Amino acid sequence: MAPDNFETNRRGGVRKVGLALGGGVVRGLVHIGVLLVLEQEGIPIDLVAGSSAGSVIGAAYCAGLKLDHLVEFSRRINWLTIARPVWPIRGLVSFAALERVLISQIGDLTFADLKIPYTTVATDLLTGEMVPLNQGRVAPAVRASCSVPGIVVPAKLHGRLLVDGNYSNSTPVSVVREMGADYVIGVDIFTPTIRPRLGPVGYAIAGFEILVQAAGGGIASADCLISPDLKGKTYTRFSKRKQLIELGMSAAREKLPFIREALGLSKNPNFRAIQN
Repeated sequence: MAPDNFETNRRGGVRKVGLALGGGVVRGLVHIGVLLVLEQEGIPIDLVAGSSAGSVIGAAYCAGLKLDHLVEFSRRINWLTIARPVWPIRGLVSFAALERVLISQIGDLTFADLKIPYTTVATDLLTGEMVPLNQGRVAPAVRASCSVPGIVVPAKLHGRLLVDGNYSNSTPVSVVREMGADYVIGVDIFTPTIRPRLGPVGYAIAGFEILVQAAGGGIASADCLISPDLKGKTYTRFSKRKQLIELGMSAAREKLPFIREALGLSKNPNFRAIQN
């Protein structure tokens, strides 16, 4: 939350700072690196919204999970711990295990229990609508936000058939503004990249990345966009955890002068490097 001196140091009438965490499968580990830097530098985070992979990190952070615990948790998580094969009718795998893993880390909390106001974003598979989720139990909402259609079984929640939030709002800046944020830091973890070695498929993947990255308009409307260079980086390999966290830290550090100036905050003299 905002430091005690934030009100006296703020500029331009800024009162609340929001953080929008985008989706991108395993690349979501980038968000841990971003949060490590923002927290150590004393950047206030009053409101958070997350989509897909960003919804997992956002929920854990807003529940009060310490970042060093989140780093340790990232070392233990893999596809075997969060996904289970199912009969291929509505998907190839179920994310019920992901829901259980999240509960094991933060408890079976409701949104009202969270220490920082939080919204996770899903997509209604029948209407295409963005569905902000900020009431009821947290873990099922996060599961819904991560359920990639055609791969993961959709989630039935609040009378809707819900899938991955990336399809309607990949970096949910607009959601954080609706929550009351005056200044929004967006974290985009898509870097559209042509993969010539894959032939036509490589071009199709790049086109899909462009569509998903643009969904919801968050990368254009953030007051500050943190966008690590993830060209060619993995979407699926948890073994690249350390590299992804470090990329998040590096990208966040590059934006610190801009963020400090916008918020009227001086440099934190206690900043130190983080060992991953």
